[in-house]
Amino acid sequence: MSLTAGSRPDGTRPPAAVEEPTAAVAAAVAKERVPRGTSKAGKAPLRVRWRRDRTLVLMTLPVIALLLLFNYIPLLGNVVAFQDYDPYVSSNGVTAIFHSPWVGVEQFSRMVDDPLFWSAAKNTVVLFVLQLVLFFPIPIALALLINSVIRPRVRAVAQAIMYLPHFFSWVLVVTVFQQIFGGAGIIAQTLEKHGWSGFDLMTNASFFKYLVTAQAVWKDAGWGIIVFLAALAAVSTDLYEAAAMDGAGRWRRMWHVTLPALRPVIALLLVLRVGDALSVGFEQFLLQRYAVGAGASEVLDTYVWNMGIQNGDFSYAAAVGLVKGAIGVCLVLGANKVAHLLGEQGVYKR
Repeated sequence: MSLTAGSRPDGTRPPAAVEEPTAAVAAAVAKERVPRGTSKAGKAPLRVRWRRDRTLVLMTLPVIALLLLFNYIPLLGNVVAFQDYDPYVSSNGVTAIFHSPWVGVEQFSRMVDDPLFWSAAKNTVVLFVLQLVLFFPIPIALALLINSVIRPRVRAVAQAIMYLPHFFSWVLVVTVFQQIFGGAGIIAQTLEKHGWSGFDLMTNASFFKYLVTAQAVWKDAGWGIIVFLAALAAVSTDLYEAAAMDGAGRWRRMWHVTLPALRPVIALLLVLRVGDALSVGFEQFLLQRYAVGAGASEVLDTYVWNMGIQNGDFSYAAAVGLVKGAIGVCLVLGANKVAHLLGEQGVYKR
């Protein structure tokens, strides 16, 4: 029997050799198939995205309009910080900007030489540091305490009670503290009935910074509790079970599992709080200004209001507000950079 080329003695052919794929074939296989209607970069055309997301875009249009109207368009008015603005040189305040004389950085030089400005800045920084030390850790501690409660009903009731003051206005908050710690409050009258002398913390200028910090804690700690409890809800229970199997007690589980889970949220809120350092409050201090005097209650927000609204010095008030905003932006960027160095995301990624 004759053998054909490439055949075995038994007449069968050997299996075909598997050829190595060429570079072009490998590249074609590795390349993902681009869906129809999608560009080579993997991004859908505008008409496709509009047809897909037009409902969401239309829902956000009112919010964008409000932001433009009340947050971004008014920024154009900061130009009066470089003018000697007079709203009465024209028929309305907007056209008066074009008729007011330019003075350059004269308003900023005046701000540097104003001792009242530095007094307000000092009060603002002191109150910020005090609230950062005393107020910021309290929502974290309360969230950990509520999270350790086993019964869901007790946890829900405690959370609702702590969150309720967040909906109160500052007028109501100051009134409640007046009825408790004022000269005619419950504590002072109770002490006088038992033969002790009463007190009035609401008019004590030296105690004012601690008083407003206590008011801020009572009013806004509940909101921070909600944020931290939401972060704790995302922690897997397997981590706690694994730590318990390794012999970790309650405190060690909190230190090695719970707190590391809260680090990103703590870093984010801390960056936002540092960026808002020069805005320690307006209405809260304005309501109690005449009780303790301007020396203790004057902060940058109330200082801008007094100079701009009460005294009609709009250019100077705009200059102070512009410097305050610029410092706030720098603080946000600096705090976010520190968060990146510590391994956290912060407000935005690197």
